[in-house]
Amino acid sequence: MSGWQDLVTASLLGTERAAVPAVPLPSTDPGIPADPAAFLLDQAALLTAARRGGRRQERAEPLAAAEPDTVPAVGRAARRRLARMLGGEHPDLLAEWLAAVAGRGRRVPAQSLPALLHQGRRGSPAGSELRRLVAAAGGTRARWLAGLNPEWAFVLSYAPAGEEAWRLGDAAQRRGYLSALRARDPGAARELVAENWDAAGPAERVMFLDALADGLSLAEESLLEAALDDQHARVRQDAAGLLAALPGSALASRMADRARPRLHRQLGLEGDGLLVSPPCDCDAAMRRDGITPVPRTSGSPLAAQAMLMLDLMARTPLRTWTDRFELTPAEIAGLPAGDWTPVLFTGWARAAIAQSRYDSGSRGRGAWEWMAALTTWAVRHGLHGGSAAAAEALGQLARRADPVLGAPGALPEPRPDALPFLSDAVRVLRFRYQMLKELHDDGAG
Repeated sequence: MSGWQDLVTASLLGTERAAVPAVPLPSTDPGIPADPAAFLLDQAALLTAARRGGRRQERAEPLAAAEPDTVPAVGRAARRRLARMLGGEHPDLLAEWLAAVAGRGRRVPAQSLPALLHQGRRGSPAGSELRRLVAAAGGTRARWLAGLNPEWAFVLSYAPAGEEAWRLGDAAQRRGYLSALRARDPGAARELVAENWDAAGPAERVMFLDALADGLSLAEESLLEAALDDQHARVRQDAAGLLAALPGSALASRMADRARPRLHRQLGLEGDGLLVSPPCDCDAAMRRDGITPVPRTSGSPLAAQAMLMLDLMARTPLRTWTDRFELTPAEIAGLPAGDWTPVLFTGWARAAIAQSRYDSGSRGRGAWEWMAALTTWAVRHGLHGGSAAAAEALGQLARRADPVLGAPGALPEPRPDALPFLSDAVRVLRFRYQMLKELHDDGAG
């Protein structure tokens, strides 16, 4: 409709320089406008209503029917839970819910798909875990809807694809192909990344590392070690993070060697405690391994040392401390450390979250035990004097720790004077527990 473009042109030029065109609609007599600017707005409103009201039919072909979906939808309780999350209650737990749905052989109910697809559309185009899970749990109806709305087309990127998707596809399609290959043949995926690494840009190298993170093993160590010298900071940081979390890596061993002299168990008449000797500076070897140097202008020297200590603890294998002190994670978490307590708590929490992805399940000493111990200790003792980083760490623990901590009676009720983030953490754990219990009960039935 050319009338709309004429109105846009007049508005850009200004009513003093261009005449306001009459809209090409029947029975509209503009007369002589007293105020051209107001007349232009009136004409735009009129034309907008006409455009929204309808248009001539160009063709009316029936839509192809969606393929029947043989996968059963989740039960009533899980549907209500999904509606709550899509409505804004703990939307960050949606990925965990979708993973549990797909893992239990269920799917999202059809009536919830438009809102879910809209949520997935807001994710990162190149490699969103939420998008992948939306495609996995959405079933055939989600793929059918994606073919009707270009904004939901990301679902189609996760459909099984051949090598053409790798050679000719966009970033999401290449990511989907690489992830599928990684799940099917880890060695072939690693070789494909190695062959394409030099020609890839920084964003694609980050995608490569993200894909290799699934099922990461020491077979990828040499590739990741080489990435520590990449010219792009994000690539270096991601490679260092993966190596720090990978059991048995040389980087994890280097971190343990750096950290041991920094933390000591101090015996006392009134009980044991922890004595911290923080690093004073960040040398080139530490920077290469992912430790972030602290600018000299960022506060007091003690604050800078605390940040270095936190970063070091976050990248050190947790087994370093259970072996060194011959104590369980719960016993170590309960040792007082004075003003250093929030720093140690935050560092251990970040380490536990990262290392839980590759936790071999060493009984009583693994990352999952650390997450449970740290969460329980924080809720019981209040984490008084904790920093914003410690509060954020507890929030992440509540979203990653074993959801059984949210079972009735597993954790004490926060005290009335507890800081808000402690109560929030308990609420998240209980929400997760009920969320996954509903799916378990649904599958059992």
